[in-house]
Amino acid sequence: MAAPRTQTAQPEQTNSTFPPLTRRELLNYIWLGSLGVFLAEIGGIGVIFAFPRFREGEFGGKFTLGSVKEVFPEADGDPIPLNEGKFWLVRTEENQILALYRVCTHLGCLYNWQPSEHKFICPCHGTQYELDGTYITGPAPRSADRFIIELVDPASGQVVAKTDKFGNPLDVPNENLQVVVDTGALVRGMPPGVDYPVQKT
Repeated sequence: MAAPRTQTAQPEQTNSTFPPLTRRELLNYIWLGSLGVFLAEIGGIGVIFAFPRFREGEFGGKFTLGSVKEVFPEADGDPIPLNEGKFWLVRTEENQILALYRVCTHLGCLYNWQPSEHKFICPCHGTQYELDGTYITGPAPRSADRFIIELVDPASGQVVAKTDKFGNPLDVPNENLQVVVDTGALVRGMPPGVDYPVQKT
C-alpha cells in the first residue's frame, strides 16, 4: 500500500509587485525621512531670517526723525541721546553730524556724556571717547561704533546725503533735510591711533 502524499506548504501569494522590506531598509527609510524633516526645518528658519525682522522705530531698524536743525544740537554742543534707538546724535565743531552707538566697545555698558569734561565716559571701566566717538583712553579696543545716517528730501523722499561705509562724519547740505538713522547698519569703530579711511567718490 502506497504511503499518502503530503502537500508541501506553498508561500502565500500577494498582489504586491514590491518585495517585502527588511528591517534594515525600514530603518534606513525612517532615518532618511527624519533627516528630510530636519533639513526642511533648517531651510524654513533660514528663509525667516532672510527677511527683515525689525520695523521702523525699533532698534535694529530705521528711525525717521525730524529735520537736521530740529534733532541735532548746535555745532560742538552737547550730544542728544535717543534711548529707543540706543544712539547719540552728535554735531562736531566742523558742523558735521554723527549717530554714535551708545554701547561701549569694551564690555557693552552704556557710556554717558560728561559736559564738564566735554567727552563721553563709560561708568563701568572708565573708557573715554571724544565728541565724535574717537577713543581717548581706557580698556576699550576701539573707538565708539557708528550708525549710518541718511538725509532725505521731505518733498521728494529722495536720499540727498548718506554716511559713507567707513562711518565718517556727514556734511549737512541743507538743515531742513529729514534725518533717518539706520540702526541695522553698524560701522565698527577704528582701533586706537588709526584714522577712519576716506571713501573715494
